[in-house]
Amino acid sequence: MKKEWFVLHTLTGQENKAQRSIVARRKLEAMGDYIGECIIPTERVTEKKNGKSRTLTKKFFPGYVLCELALYDDSREIDPATGKRAIYERTWQFLRETPGVIGFVGGERPMPLKKSEMDAILATGKGGGKVEPPPRPRIVFNVNDTVKVVDGPFQGQVGQVAMVDPKGKLTVEVQIFSRKTPVDVEYWQVEKMSQADIIAANPVV
Repeated sequence: MKKEWFVLHTLTGQENKAQRSIVARRKLEAMGDYIGECIIPTERVTEKKNGKSRTLTKKFFPGYVLCELALYDDSREIDPATGKRAIYERTWQFLRETPGVIGFVGGERPMPLKKSEMDAILATGKGGGKVEPPPRPRIVFNVNDTVKVVDGPFQGQVGQVAMVDPKGKLTVEVQIFSRKTPVDVEYWQVEKMSQADIIAANPVV
């Protein structure tokens, strides 16, 4: 049977429960011909808390599970009345009985993910035996963000982000000797400032 990748919508916070149920029942109910791999793509993100940097695992698509399924029965003709492909009722019923699964992304006759889409997901997030990418910063910085340096030789300086390097570095323009000077720092060495923090640091005289 031909299996294709589909996206299942789950209740919030029940992605792992749904995945475990699918994997366990697939073996118990001898559904290996209909149900293939079932993954929750994740990524590693870094954040700094209380002066310490730590790495966390974060779901790439919260509320969704990717599952390899033999859903459509191409041995049967398309229904001329609806123009829809016939489905394997065993697969459909199996998923309807899975705790935490709301349904398919795309409705009752969902479109499978394209190979290019699946390859991109596996290359970005953890899953399918792919090599896990290096952790990325949890807090996303953008050019012109106002940040405060909290570690290193420029600790205490406030400046604006001039350049963002996806590999984990920032170029921040800070005031040194009354001149704007670009300095390179790691993501974890700075904290993004809120508008209230910016106003407090620059009171109107």
